[in-house]
Amino acid sequence: MRVFYTIGLLVLSNIFMTLAWYGHLQFKNYPRLAQLGLMAVVLISWGLAFFEYIFQVPANKIGYKGNGGPFSLFELKTIQEAVSLIVFMLITVFVFRTERPAWNHLVGFGLIVLAVYVIFRKW
Repeated sequence: MRVFYTIGLLVLSNIFMTLAWYGHLQFKNYPRLAQLGLMAVVLISWGLAFFEYIFQVPANKIGYKGNGGPFSLFELKTIQEAVSLIVFMLITVFVFRTERPAWNHLVGFGLIVLAVYVIFRKW
């Protein structure tokens, strides 16, 4: 059960992270938001990042082996990076609708999946 809680919380965390880091790049599509200065954009991003941490910290606490979870620190970080890329790609393609993944993005993503396999494999 901790596996599902950890991954679910990481997904939620990464939704907020993607919106905090890249969402402001879409402000140009909204006249009132397009006029915001850098400090306003930073404060909005920090506000979103707060929610990222609300989900990220419990995900790591629940998932970490030292707290009774199933994952090592290396495994937690690997899961977080893979989830981050999946969430980023989905939001970019289906929410922002600004870009489509090219073949090299898909190959790179495949290599990341291979990295997940290598890290989780018990050699």
